Amino acid sequence: MEKNSEKMILKNTTVNEMAKKDTVDALVRRGVDEETAKILVSKFGSLKMIANTEISNLTDLGLSEETINDIMSKIGSSKKTLTKTRCVKTDDTKPLKMDIPDKSRKPLEEESRIQQLCKELNVNIPLRVIVDIASYLKSSDSPLNDEELRKVIKIAGEMCEKHRMDPNESVGIVAAQSIGEPSTQMNMRTFHYAGVANINVTRGLPRFIEIVDARHEPSTPSMTIPLRGFAAEDESVARHVSYDIESIKLANIATIVTDISNMCIIATPDLHEMKERTISIDDIVAKLSGSKLIQGIVSVDGYKIIVKSKESSYKKLYQISEAVKNVKIKGIDDIERAVLNKTSSGKWEIVTEGSNLKEVIKVNGVDCSRVTTNNIIEISNVLGVEAARQAIINEACGTLSEAGLDVDIRHIMLVADLMTNDGDVKAIGRHGISGRKSSVLARAAFEITAPHLIRAAMGGEVDSLEGVAENIIVGQPVTLGTGAVKLIYKPKPK
Repeated sequence: MEKNSEKMILKNTTVNEMAKKDTVDALVRRGVDEETAKILVSKFGSLKMIANTEISNLTDLGLSEETINDIMSKIGSSKKTLTKTRCVKTDDTKPLKMDIPDKSRKPLEEESRIQQLCKELNVNIPLRVIVDIASYLKSSDSPLNDEELRKVIKIAGEMCEKHRMDPNESVGIVAAQSIGEPSTQMNMRTFHYAGVANINVTRGLPRFIEIVDARHEPSTPSMTIPLRGFAAEDESVARHVSYDIESIKLANIATIVTDISNMCIIATPDLHEMKERTISIDDIVAKLSGSKLIQGIVSVDGYKIIVKSKESSYKKLYQISEAVKNVKIKGIDDIERAVLNKTSSGKWEIVTEGSNLKEVIKVNGVDCSRVTTNNIIEISNVLGVEAARQAIINEACGTLSEAGLDVDIRHIMLVADLMTNDGDVKAIGRHGISGRKSSVLARAAFEITAPHLIRAAMGGEVDSLEGVAENIIVGQPVTLGTGAVKLIYKPKPK
């Protein structure tokens, strides 16, 4: 045993000596003096340790500042040199000033007047109520004096206080019941779009499920695109804007025939359609030549465009034929159709099948500040999570109101806040909010019970029983309402 241990010690010593010699050689190759290299290796042992050591540790070895800076530069250390570190002055640094522009809407004269009276009366009214009262006063023929306005503000304040939720009220359960019960009366299959022919959009219960599930792609994506300037007033200008938006394929503006005998595809464009959509023969040839799917020779014979296959294969000819039909000549990707619609105010707007918000807002003539889409995830990616939150509220309220259901907007706002409070849009389900609950029992009570319990047991999770579902499961009072208050009764001694 002693002989074996002596052999192991001797072996390790030999290995260490060889490693140190290799490190010295490496330093010498980098231009470090051999004596200096031996001093460094005797203290630190490896290049990595030398590179990561503090500057003060090197000065303890008796090396000069110039030598240390030279060594650090040669071994490629990320540490700052002594000269640079000593030249840093922190006293003269000035705080960075950022000018953040104030883009908030300035209050109107009537709104400022109401806010001033609210401060005098010590009444707390939401800004939305103040805006509504101000708009009514502005449109009213008989303006109110200060005394009458004070009475209105007092009544509005009392109504707002009555509508406040009680402390420890279970707002989530109330919201779920208030939305869930009316939704049982919604239609299962509804596809329509009021005022626009042949545009099918999912409505009713299927659309509401898409909203709360935060689907990445709606079953029938659609956009409503208001126009501005001449495009909103003139139908012909609005139609040209719709041609810039609608994705036009070669099959829409040309007759395509496959000539098997000559192994080529012949496309005969419709000149009237091309003139209407401002497309030339050169545009079509450029698109066909630039397509990677079309492996053939493109040529023009009068008003005919011929695509000849490079290979004499019927299968290849068929593939080229399908690719030629689907080549996009003009428009925006994913916008299958664009239909003009006249609003109740007499303005023109465009309703589409398909959605591509990022590209549509770049088109001339489009009022980009009012463009809407029913794809909530796309709104989140392009405009941000606050816009997605508002889109959830608008879509949910619109879907419920179309079914003739009256649900308080605050319930829907609570759901929208819960879906977006983490900075991205989450679904209400096991893949979203319900699956991210901290309580093991609450996750298990929703769906897939056994996997949740097994995973929690393997990870050693602890359930603090703070929510509703987990307390009901174990038979304890829930910490809501009267259950959130603990009272101790001390009887008087007799």
